[in-house]
Amino acid sequence: MYQNPPSGSSAAHASPQGRRSPPELVAAIDLGSNSFHMIVASLRGSELIVVDRLREMVRLAAGLTPARNLSPEAQLRALECLERFGQRVRDMPPGTVRAVGTNTLRAARNAQAFLIMAEQALGHPIEIISGIEEARLTYLGVANSLAANGRRRMVMDIGGGSTEFIIGVDNTPRDKESLRLGCVSMSLAHFGDGKITPKRFRRAVLHAEQELEPIEHVFNRDRWDEAVGSSGTLRVVQRIIQAAGWSRDGITAEGLNRVADAMLAAGHVDRLTLPELSPERRPIIVGGVAIVHAAFNVLRIPLMKVADGALREGLLYDLLGRLFDDDVRSRSVSALAARYHVDAAHAGRVRDTARHLLEQWPWTGTIDRDVARLWLDWAAELHEIGLDIAHSQYQKHGAYIAANADLAGFSRHEQNILAALIRAHRRKFQAKLFRELPAPWNEAGTALAVILRLAVVLNRSRHNVPPDTTLERRGNAIALRFPEGWLNDHPLTIADLEQEAEYLRGAGLALNFS
Repeated sequence: MYQNPPSGSSAAHASPQGRRSPPELVAAIDLGSNSFHMIVASLRGSELIVVDRLREMVRLAAGLTPARNLSPEAQLRALECLERFGQRVRDMPPGTVRAVGTNTLRAARNAQAFLIMAEQALGHPIEIISGIEEARLTYLGVANSLAANGRRRMVMDIGGGSTEFIIGVDNTPRDKESLRLGCVSMSLAHFGDGKITPKRFRRAVLHAEQELEPIEHVFNRDRWDEAVGSSGTLRVVQRIIQAAGWSRDGITAEGLNRVADAMLAAGHVDRLTLPELSPERRPIIVGGVAIVHAAFNVLRIPLMKVADGALREGLLYDLLGRLFDDDVRSRSVSALAARYHVDAAHAGRVRDTARHLLEQWPWTGTIDRDVARLWLDWAAELHEIGLDIAHSQYQKHGAYIAANADLAGFSRHEQNILAALIRAHRRKFQAKLFRELPAPWNEAGTALAVILRLAVVLNRSRHNVPPDTTLERRGNAIALRFPEGWLNDHPLTIADLEQEAEYLRGAGLALNFS
């Protein structure tokens, strides 16, 4: 079986940056709270041609215990599914398969332990993405399945454990929100024993309306021109309504009311006989319909049409950006640097020096040098963002921002890598920051942090360009060589390097310079 590094290592080191030619196939896998989806596509020029789709209802959210741990049974269902998916994609090159976990894996306390087994089963790395990132990717998938028309679209996606709302124009999302409100969690909370009563349904709708209330001012009818649905629950609701003849053109309030009446008449999920409703979706459809009802009420939706695109298609289009050097993560880093008024000229000098040192560093890890350079660039661009808060311990402020900001394109794990690099770029070297990262970042992160620190020290003056410095590394010894006589003319740099040597000595590294 393919042996993959532990959880999270991937997203960072399997990037296609530096790839000599585009791959023949790419794949996206969505580990949703209700279903797991996989889509495989061929790449013809810059166009995606879908060649395979797989979907299995795993009900991961139903296996989340009160202590917020995935039950052994839920893990087994998930791993067996991923093993089957892995048979299709295991031989695809690193960086051509993007797999993400959503709400349930965000919530599960034992998610990291599960991901180690999940990555082994799939044969490719798996990222856990934030709700806002899930919203962005969902919108990207929906937008690419529809013709551009310049109108403001409000996209709604109901998953097993969360519901995302996005307003955007064509391919550009503007407002994004993710609520912990899903068809599985709602059904378990209000219809766990299968009984459907008017009182229970009203409570479920009220529950959803309360969750929607804080975002009503952003997503109400005045803020968009058309409503678009995405994914399973909304697609099934639309099919039920149209098959029953309650609407010819998408989901309407009247059609929703008829669906609710039919469910109440059945009285139990086992007796639901609605057209287009599969047996596997019966236990969770009532909670989903309650969420749709609430959204129509609170946001005043007159009509919603369901698009073909969803999160997995968005993942593929996002992957295309990485393949063709249009990585949204780089734009996110630049936007964050601008937001926190980073000195761009100084950051650029630090970046250039770090690149120069990286080229001389004996790079033997599992992370490609081109990928390492990309992360070093991002860390250099953001290493001073904390200065906008306070100079004292600004590396800590910057690390907090990087770890907790909504950064489009980044997974949670990737933001933690970025935060560790920023946190470690000055003062005492915090080796534990990298020991806590999964392999191979526990080693690669340390090396990049040392390189960044040296680049910062060499640019301490903030205006003089550092000389052509030679770097050598043997084991734990690092040697810097400067042009003859240069150090004698720069006593402050000598003092800075002596202080840096002291910091690195505490991490078991010996810095020498001459």
